[in-house]
Amino acid sequence: MSLSGFSELFFFFIVYFIADKEISKVRSKFVEKVSKPILKQLLDDLLEDRLLNDGEVESVLEDNTNKADMARCLIDIVRKKGTRGSKMLIDHIKTRDEALHAELFPDSQDQPGATARRVLNLKSLFAENVFNPVFLHWFLFIQIYKVSDKSLKSRVALLITNRNFTDDNLTRKGAEKDEENMLNLLRSLQYEVVKHNDLTAKDIDKALLEFTRHPKLKETDSVFVVIMSHGKRGLILGVDHKIDKPDEFPIDTIYKYLGPNKCSKLMDKPKVIIIQACRGASVGHTIVSDSVVSDEASHRPASPTGGLVADSFRYVHKEKDFISLLSSTPDTVSYRREDSGSFLIQYIVEVFNTCSHKDDIDELFRKVMQRFEDFPDEKMRQMPTKDRCTLTRRFYLFPGY
Repeated sequence: MSLSGFSELFFFFIVYFIADKEISKVRSKFVEKVSKPILKQLLDDLLEDRLLNDGEVESVLEDNTNKADMARCLIDIVRKKGTRGSKMLIDHIKTRDEALHAELFPDSQDQPGATARRVLNLKSLFAENVFNPVFLHWFLFIQIYKVSDKSLKSRVALLITNRNFTDDNLTRKGAEKDEENMLNLLRSLQYEVVKHNDLTAKDIDKALLEFTRHPKLKETDSVFVVIMSHGKRGLILGVDHKIDKPDEFPIDTIYKYLGPNKCSKLMDKPKVIIIQACRGASVGHTIVSDSVVSDEASHRPASPTGGLVADSFRYVHKEKDFISLLSSTPDTVSYRREDSGSFLIQYIVEVFNTCSHKDDIDELFRKVMQRFEDFPDEKMRQMPTKDRCTLTRRFYLFPGY
């Protein structure tokens, strides 16, 4: 990044830092001056921005008997959200009530020339300190998730592989190679791996819940959760699955269990989710799909020459600090070889082993996706997708980035 680009980014963070300080200074005046209608409009704005959730909005309105207490509760909740939340509240106050904004933040009403001078002063400050180690440490700290030598020793990951099903027709040949590859990769990244094989949906739920109680979660800087099985939209199939007797685990449960309500130890820490499972059975006649078995699919032909089989799935996550890599785009398949495992896992291992010492997780996933531009079979196409990343900072797997 150029010095000019760094300067712009620095100014962006300075503005956020100032917003956090400003909102603290005007707490008493905000409580006194804000009207109840404006207060309700601000709550609606912050709910729409997803800074507040329904429960927090209800708490402000229902747990306080008067306007002053509501205002006090709102500003305290927003302050706990950090600098981003403070900046959002200030912006909405300006939009909803310019007079109130001018009274709370008179310095922001300067002439354009004064504002421009402040910007130039901040950029000059950055230029003067850009090579100062202390300054750089602080500047990078506010952009990345914290990783330390201590947290590296407490890393933990969950790996679940379903290969052998009660119905022999559902056996996932090649899954054992994926398990071996992921196990070796996670260990090389210094994660202690909690490994499970051939679980029912009930046992998947139990394993995930037990994982949220792992003693290392308090000190870890991040977690990986990798699940490989058959599946369909929004569901992972347990090993007892049958057409007339489903054995299904909801994917949304992963985010529920790893979210702040169920696992506060992982709050504000990256949670990396990788799931290899189908979302449907829309495949060609030479493909075997990791999907719910339909009557038609139950009469499918044997695996094609070369041992290629297919996996695909799509899901949605809701909690903060998640990043997920889907095996393919919606309604398409992803492939694995019976002798070497899925292309997705192979490419993840190759990219991470090569670049994890210097690239953040988002860039690593992009490079994995890039590998699929040159797919080994020109008649088959697959493109993994990153789904609704909610990381608010960069996550580097190793300190010293």
